[in-house]
Amino acid sequence: MHGSATVGWLVAALCAVTGVWCLLRARGGSSRQRADAGAEATMGFGMAAMAVPALWDGEPVPAVVPAWCSVVFFGGLLVRESAAAVRDRGAPGARHGHAHHVIGAAAMVYMALAMAAGGAGAAGAHHGQHGGVPWVTAALLGYFAGYVLWAGTRLMPSAAAGAGTAGGVTAGPGHGGPGALGAPVTALLARQSGVVAGCRLAMAAGMFAMLLGV
Repeated sequence: MHGSATVGWLVAALCAVTGVWCLLRARGGSSRQRADAGAEATMGFGMAAMAVPALWDGEPVPAVVPAWCSVVFFGGLLVRESAAAVRDRGAPGARHGHAHHVIGAAAMVYMALAMAAGGAGAAGAHHGQHGGVPWVTAALLGYFAGYVLWAGTRLMPSAAAGAGTAGGVTAGPGHGGPGALGAPVTALLARQSGVVAGCRLAMAAGMFAMLLGV
């Protein structure tokens, strides 16, 4: 982000809103849906905190303190997601989701280590002195740019299908059983495939923006 406080706040807001929406997805879902939504919400809130420009001003604590706190936080998330990937390696559709979560957590650990190595910086989630390895940064940028494009191609048709499904769920008392009627409307909408793809696209875009400053 190269010292832009405005971009830092925008990324923080984007990731925080995405994290809240991921929490809504977890309400009333299956155990697998809750686990995925919980992991993405944790990632979103962690990214939002890391993107807050005020953390990197060097006052009242040196910038290396939040940097190492981020290393510990995202390192724990990386271990958790790696263990989940091993545990669910045989589950249908689980491999891709876990792999993306592992790469995202690893990217955040990498950025936090780069900030710790780079020392104090200007306002923004990333700043002037860079401690990153150029080829690693380039590889991660390529991955998240590709993911944004891939998720974008899935988003519009998925959103259209999701809107039809949501319409069927909320059409009225005669459509669906007691479980459907009792579920919160926001949680039902949040689990639509287009919304899920949108959340993941938003976080990948935020990750890409943060990597630009490494």
